[in-house]
Amino acid sequence: MEPKVMILLGSASDINIAEKALDALEKLKIPYDIRVASAHRTHQKVKNIVSQATEKGTEVFMGIAGLSAHLPGIIAANTYKPVIGVPVDVKLGGMDALFATVQMPLGAPVATVGVDRGENAAILAAQIIGIHDANVKERLSLMRKDFFTRVKEDEDKLLDRLQGEYYSPPSWKKDEKMDDPDETSTIRNENPPKVAVVSGSYSDMKVAKKTTMFLDKLNISHESAVVSPIRSPDKFEKFLDINRDAELFIAISGLSAHVTGAVVAHTEKPVLGVPCSMRLDGLDALLSMVNMPPGVPVATTGIDAGGNAAILAVEMLAIGDDFIKEELLDFKGHINCKW
Repeated sequence: MEPKVMILLGSASDINIAEKALDALEKLKIPYDIRVASAHRTHQKVKNIVSQATEKGTEVFMGIAGLSAHLPGIIAANTYKPVIGVPVDVKLGGMDALFATVQMPLGAPVATVGVDRGENAAILAAQIIGIHDANVKERLSLMRKDFFTRVKEDEDKLLDRLQGEYYSPPSWKKDEKMDDPDETSTIRNENPPKVAVVSGSYSDMKVAKKTTMFLDKLNISHESAVVSPIRSPDKFEKFLDINRDAELFIAISGLSAHVTGAVVAHTEKPVLGVPCSMRLDGLDALLSMVNMPPGVPVATTGIDAGGNAAILAVEMLAIGDDFIKEELLDFKGHINCKW
């Protein structure tokens, strides 16, 4: 049984973060392998592992590293498969590792998750594999329902402890359950796109246009919209509902980056996030986007990196599609970094 996920650690001291990923992969029954290889101290070893694993059919790579966390980037430089980066908190709250992981140059994207979020990296890997593997997709759906159940159990325990004189549970309170979009909606795109792109504001359009331009160049069907989950929540949910059969979503947003959080709340498909530099050079959007709680990862690219988001989306789609794979390889072979 060949591994579908290859995990590389920059140091054996990162194993506590890797164990979060391993636990999730075990629950999801996804074969994996794990190696220790430093981007700086054992550069050739990293290249050998990545090239051999790519040739043998590994579908997703995961790089876990702290400090000057160049490991995920070196992995991305040596494969056309999607790479997930997990920055580790060694110094500076992990911010050094986060920036080194997420801010990749055009053509070598890294799907970055939050600092120390090994479990979210595994869930994201499962979402990617689930694009073409129905069994993994089903197990992932059950895991997500388990997260919902645990939140409900935590709420019940908390409420049982409340004894305030004026604590007044509403009489209309009813049992809650996790909604199934196929049961709660009657609308659907009859010709679903491969990718659904949603921007939170017209000020994000420059980045959104770069994203769709790259999807066009790679011949990937897509639908796009500008709609805010804060200002127009009903329209936002309608767009997601209509396009729920898309293979994955790209969410583009500045400021508090609520768009990505709203998308992951409505789908179990992979969600790619592009933070925009509206204020604070985009750091507010980046941190809001990448540091998601367990169970709902956002595959975050660099600030304003719409092109990399599109390339990352195509890397994910190419796993189960030889035609897309050939388009991707040809594109990567001729990419102009001035784009």
